[in-house]
Amino acid sequence: MNFFRVAPCVTCILFVLFFSGGGSTCYAQDKHDSMTSAVDEVFADFSNGGTPGCAVAVARDGKLVYTRGYGLANLEQSLPLTPDSVFDIGSTSKQFSSASILLLEQQGKLSVNDDVRKYIPELPDYGKKITILNLLNHTSGLRDYLELFQLSGVNTDSVTTDDEALALITHQKALDFDPGSDWLYSNTGFFLLSVIVKRVSGQTLRDFAAENIFVPLAMTHTQYRDSHTLLIPNRAIAYDPIQHNAGFTLDVSYFEQTGDGAVHTTVGDLLKWDENFYSAQVGGKAFLQEIQQPGTLNSGKALTYAKGLFIAKYRGLPTVRHGGSWGGYRAELLRFPEQHFSVACLCNRSDSNPEKRADQVADIYLAPLLQPKQAKAADADPDENPKHRPQIPVSASELQQYAADYWSDELGVSYRFSMTGERLQIAGLFAAGSFRRSSDLQGKLLVPVAQDTFEVPDEGLTVRFQHDSAGAPSTFVLDAGRTQGMIFHRMASGSSHGGIN
Repeated sequence: MNFFRVAPCVTCILFVLFFSGGGSTCYAQDKHDSMTSAVDEVFADFSNGGTPGCAVAVARDGKLVYTRGYGLANLEQSLPLTPDSVFDIGSTSKQFSSASILLLEQQGKLSVNDDVRKYIPELPDYGKKITILNLLNHTSGLRDYLELFQLSGVNTDSVTTDDEALALITHQKALDFDPGSDWLYSNTGFFLLSVIVKRVSGQTLRDFAAENIFVPLAMTHTQYRDSHTLLIPNRAIAYDPIQHNAGFTLDVSYFEQTGDGAVHTTVGDLLKWDENFYSAQVGGKAFLQEIQQPGTLNSGKALTYAKGLFIAKYRGLPTVRHGGSWGGYRAELLRFPEQHFSVACLCNRSDSNPEKRADQVADIYLAPLLQPKQAKAADADPDENPKHRPQIPVSASELQQYAADYWSDELGVSYRFSMTGERLQIAGLFAAGSFRRSSDLQGKLLVPVAQDTFEVPDEGLTVRFQHDSAGAPSTFVLDAGRTQGMIFHRMASGSSHGGIN
């Protein structure tokens, strides 16, 4: 039993009787209890039982001031989440990949200004130099390989290897933009960092980070998961909620790539890493300055992204942070460097929103220092309110001309378009001439929005058909989210292609 929390008034009387200044001690304890109760309220929706949830840890001046788990780590066994529960932290992992590259630079084994093709010569020569720094700052222009996997019918619960990811990347014939000319979040760059670490150091990223980061910082619960068969003690399982409060479904990935994600850790271990940004135990002060230096575009425009870290402000205070999302896991590590204050929030349900919860925890502890909250405009993020072009009338006979199989060398798959009634649909995803996998696009209807142009609104896809000299549709160009300009060629009836090797 915690006496200070159960009987604060009696405790106050004792302190007043026997110690001078006892009232201030009691006030501090009451304030602490008030804060922890307020933090518990942030996670109150996970306290009713039967739900996945989150673990949270709060550190101030290098010491843990609060840590707790809310909800269940495993629904089937009703195991509770605790501060020692291990989570996949998704893209929050990126800072460890950056750190590994910078440590190799310290060792004189590479430079961030090196051409990536020096270490990955199989990457196509796009006529423009792509540097390691471009990978670190998301300014490479390389297409996102996770998006490419999705377009080729690979789901997050599929088993995928480094070789498969690298083959897909090296088959891309174009960039999204010239290196350094723009910023676009790309998991490809950070996956390629893991390849560079392995080829330069002779160690996998898993082993290099363990030896150079995790072991020196006593992060005993932390590791890269680079095999889908790897067992991880005390791992929380991740879930997606079913609509209308109908329970949960499992959502755990079996991808084996590292670099862009795959670190598994606890809230306590994350805050040991966070404290390194003050102690400089790993890397030294020059390392800390470099990893937190925001990138710049060729134009000189400064970015808010450093090397695996977002550098911004929250309610007037400087912050360094990065979130993560993979399968049903969600993560957020938030640091207020001037206040030596940090929050780690790791969750195992996909709708948990740890970024918002970490902000709310910071609101509690840093309230006197924070500026008033500013309301966000309803249309502040255009991606949250996509505008679809109005549908135009196209007859069934006109739509019929597009019905065929179209092959992509870049994806190693073909899409089949067919008629269903008087509508055109994506009827299948194929490779090597046979049905490959169930695709999220299976049976999706195409909405005509312009001449030879269609949208799949709920998938964010645009399909633009092009005609040959005889006037027949011969290719189509696919724009999908961040990936633009992928070309598919019409296949002759009965033809087949092999997949990516």
